[in-house]
Amino acid sequence: MKVGDKIMVLDDVFSGIIQQIDEDKITVETEDGFEMEFHKSELVVISSEINNREFHTFNPQEVKFEKQEKRPKKNTRVKPKERTLPPMEVDLHIHQLVHNEKGMSNYDMLEIQIDTARRQLEFAMLKKIQRVVFIHGVGEGVLRTELEFLFRKYENVSYNDANYQKYGRGATEVYIFQNVSP
Repeated sequence: MKVGDKIMVLDDVFSGIIQQIDEDKITVETEDGFEMEFHKSELVVISSEINNREFHTFNPQEVKFEKQEKRPKKNTRVKPKERTLPPMEVDLHIHQLVHNEKGMSNYDMLEIQIDTARRQLEFAMLKKIQRVVFIHGVGEGVLRTELEFLFRKYENVSYNDANYQKYGRGATEVYIFQNVSP
């Protein structure tokens, strides 16, 4: 910018000619003959080829829409408070899953339990829940073995025995890594 340049004010609707420059303060004479001071960052130099009307014939809705498109997506980072939330608990005891287990074979019961575990694990991944405790009971270990087989299918999952003091030997805790896609 130099003395004599034609300028426009960024946050207002008038233009003028630069009369004096003192470091970052610029004195401008408006088209109406008033002298005003502005900071250097508030002004834009207009070249002689640009017609003043071009600055006034824009659609504000288009400008607003352009700014909205360029806005970055909201970060879905897991907050430290949410990391310490208690784990989601899924009780796989058959009497918790069906109203009446009479007449069901062991295979039918096992299929219901595994399907429930799969659905709950997928739900936890979708909702970005990091820890899930599957309560399966001690028994003969068939359900536990099937659960471990299910958990090995997922790359973003690790599993261990759950807290012994709270669940005893009949539960498995699953940790879901959030930065790996399922």
